[in-house]
Amino acid sequence: MPTVTYDGGTVHYRRAGSGPGLVMVHGTGGDAVTNYAHLVPGLADVRTVITPDYAGSGETTDPGGDLTLDLLAGQVAATFEGPSDLVGFSLGAAVAAQVAATRPELVRRLVLIAGWTHLADSRLELGLRTWARLAATDPESFTAYGPLVAFSPRYVSEVGAGALTEGKPPHGTVRQIELDLRVDLRELLPGITAPTLVVGNTQDYLIPVEHARALHAAIPGSEYAELDSGHVVLHERPAEVTALIRDFITREQS
Repeated sequence: MPTVTYDGGTVHYRRAGSGPGLVMVHGTGGDAVTNYAHLVPGLADVRTVITPDYAGSGETTDPGGDLTLDLLAGQVAATFEGPSDLVGFSLGAAVAAQVAATRPELVRRLVLIAGWTHLADSRLELGLRTWARLAATDPESFTAYGPLVAFSPRYVSEVGAGALTEGKPPHGTVRQIELDLRVDLRELLPGITAPTLVVGNTQDYLIPVEHARALHAAIPGSEYAELDSGHVVLHERPAEVTALIRDFITREQS
């Protein structure tokens, strides 16, 4: 697995395909494999797809101290091999937005999926704090809570709860959720200059779709799409989300 050093730590990432770069940033409690391995084949024929693991996920260790967007954005930016398209999901959307706002020379096109601008309402805060508390104190309940907020009711019924509660979350999950609670992009978003697509999910019970709409409204000139899905649209609607990404990043500049 390729690695790069950032701020004294080793960042692990995967690389597939050929052509211009496409960096894809995973969400809280995920990693490059669980979020994106099944999507990479649908993009690797047109892009060199780079999927980094940031602090606390995969083999990228958590250096301790404050876990910040600055750190995660720096780790992700270090994996770029030149100007690239950039996709971020959930916390990865916040990381990607930070990279696009602070390192505009790196980002050709930006796709933000299931993101939010800040801790804007009490329901969002309650959902995240409950998730963090269960992760820290009650692994069994944490495992059950995940599908309830991560997927639509239809998807849970079709796939079955057992298939959605297997495996263990990455070691950095609790600290990543705590960072979710501190995310505040409001000052950065107006400064994003890369062509941007924001994707919201109409059945998102973790980050309700209103937050994706607000994210779109805060980025000048951004485009917006909605999918009929729960939060983890990468698994619920893989063909649709791949098509949205592929169409947007391969579109010729007007």
